[in-house]
Amino acid sequence: MQAWLSKFIHRKRRLFCASLVRTYREISSASPDELWQKVVDLADVSWHPMLKSTNVPYGLVPKPGLIYQAVTRLSPIPIRIFVERVNPRELLTVRVLAIPGIEERVTYQLESTVCGTCLSYSVTLRGWLSPLIWSFSRPYSDRVARALVDAVEKAGLPAGG
Repeated sequence: MQAWLSKFIHRKRRLFCASLVRTYREISSASPDELWQKVVDLADVSWHPMLKSTNVPYGLVPKPGLIYQAVTRLSPIPIRIFVERVNPRELLTVRVLAIPGIEERVTYQLESTVCGTCLSYSVTLRGWLSPLIWSFSRPYSDRVARALVDAVEKAGLPAGG
């Protein structure tokens, strides 16, 4: 009886586990180095549509294992962010640790192409709360890659024109 109940609960748990994956790509005329510097500057999130501020000191280089706090524009409650992977000038993966019942992984990836620098921004949500969280965060997630590219390109423009 106990084995049957365990299998039933395990199957029910899988039914409620949802996963959402979205990837956004933008092409930029900025150099890969300029884009990379903006991505790894965890202290400056002024361009980010979802994040308001972080507790990272200026100049800190992200390394795997770094945990920092950020405040979102939606709520004054700080969330924790864990840096998972860093491949210099290529890839930065972080995991957002906001609330139980949801796991969010965000990946920024840069590639040089003939047309310019391609920035990929991927969001993966897992957990039973992912459809609800996605309904709130999707309008902001849709704008992250474009906002990052715009911030770098505006900073690279000459002052006179």
